[in-house]
Amino acid sequence: MTLSEILQYRFLGNSVQTYLIALGILLFGLLFKNLMSKLLTKLLYRFVRGKSEGVTEGQFHDLLIQPVSLVIFLTSLYLAFQVLNIPVRSAELARSDPWYEVAIFRLYQICIISSIAWIITRFIDFFVLVFLRRAEASPRVANQLVPFARDLLKFLVGAVAFLIVLGKTFGVDVTALIGGLGIGGLAVAFAAKESLENLLASFTIFLDRPFIVGDLVSVGDITGTIEQIGFRSTRLRTVEKSYVTVPNKSMIDKPLDNLSLRTARRVFFMMSLQQSTSNEQLHNVVNQAFEAINSHPLIQPDAQVKFTSLTSNSKDIRIQYYITTDSYDEYLNVMEEINFKLVDIVERNASAFVDTTRLTTTSSGASSQALPRSLQPNPDGSSVASS
Repeated sequence: MTLSEILQYRFLGNSVQTYLIALGILLFGLLFKNLMSKLLTKLLYRFVRGKSEGVTEGQFHDLLIQPVSLVIFLTSLYLAFQVLNIPVRSAELARSDPWYEVAIFRLYQICIISSIAWIITRFIDFFVLVFLRRAEASPRVANQLVPFARDLLKFLVGAVAFLIVLGKTFGVDVTALIGGLGIGGLAVAFAAKESLENLLASFTIFLDRPFIVGDLVSVGDITGTIEQIGFRSTRLRTVEKSYVTVPNKSMIDKPLDNLSLRTARRVFFMMSLQQSTSNEQLHNVVNQAFEAINSHPLIQPDAQVKFTSLTSNSKDIRIQYYITTDSYDEYLNVMEEINFKLVDIVERNASAFVDTTRLTTTSSGASSQALPRSLQPNPDGSSVASS
């Protein structure tokens, strides 16, 4: 048998030569899809380079190389089967055709539609990078706007791709389906009531902006920094470094304290001195403490240092001041510096704090420990006095 006869030998409705041509097209697509993808992304980048705002060609290539390679492979697969005598269009597939042919072709259609949708979402990621570069002047606002818009656009692309799959692959009347959703929409809305409430709450957060990404907030019993605002929930990093997800509805229904918007952090405590402290010593401690606190550049000038309480165990000085900073670490550093100065002032005036080991006798005859009131800072930056 000659080579020509071998090439013309037919089985399963196609000649050997036809199978070889189809195999060659498929191998060409597999071997050169990466090279063609690089050339295609390089060509596409030339069209968007003028508006890329510093996004490099390498970043553009990394975004598109995988979906473009998949489309090139699927195209080569389509061309290979075009050579063969096999139905490749849904109009040519009859109900009498084998079920596996119909299933394979529908799977191919789903893959090609999904890969095109993948390319579109990667273009969305590219324009997100461009927008972030343009919004560097207000990065905190961009960090909230861009992820929200990106997720919304990707959701819309996915929804459109799903409708195209239903219409082109499975022959569903999409128009009638959308119209039918109006009838069944009430049942779906009732079943997804909480999800819809959270979605509407996300739009409220986006439009009203009670907080943005990077703000330190306290909502309910949770205090943390906003890291991401999504369609359904908001994610916070707490002071314990845990990652908490809060439904958006809870973020707008509960009283929310945006700690990042305060102008200063308050420090308040009672400084308890021994009963043996003389009147002159007490005056000196109050005046020198007031001067030490007000001389600090980060402390607002409305500080208060007052002798306000006289008990059987101590003479108490009320101390309150505000630190102008939004950094918790800086707040602790200033408070520590002031505390060291107060200890030094008390020691220089030959006074002393109440002895925490001394026991006093209550009216019932039981003994209890007399503890001085001391500063205890909270993680949110506020401070309280405990006695």
